[in-house]
Amino acid sequence: MSTPVLLGLGMIAVGVAGRYITRNTNIGSIQKLFSISGLNGSKYYRGGFEQNMSRREAALILGVSQQSSRNKIRDAHKKIMLLNHPDKGGSPYLAAKINQAKDILESNKS
Repeated sequence: MSTPVLLGLGMIAVGVAGRYITRNTNIGSIQKLFSISGLNGSKYYRGGFEQNMSRREAALILGVSQQSSRNKIRDAHKKIMLLNHPDKGGSPYLAAKINQAKDILESNKS
């Protein structure tokens, strides 16, 4: 008999607390609290691929600088290809662009 009463009192307490919080908080602070920078696209490059891939675009694709070492380029390529490989459901077009980016960045490294 006491379990339903305690359950009801708990639900009332949660409702009153929720009502208090929604009335006394600023919407902007809640949005800042729950915003995730990765979902709004702020850190991602906006735009399509260039007609002829430049070193700048290749560096953007792999997420490295244009002057990165061969090992850093290979590590970045491997990491991205593991996530985007066509045999594991990735896009063949994107895989080709990732491989092309690696080739362009490594072409001047001897």
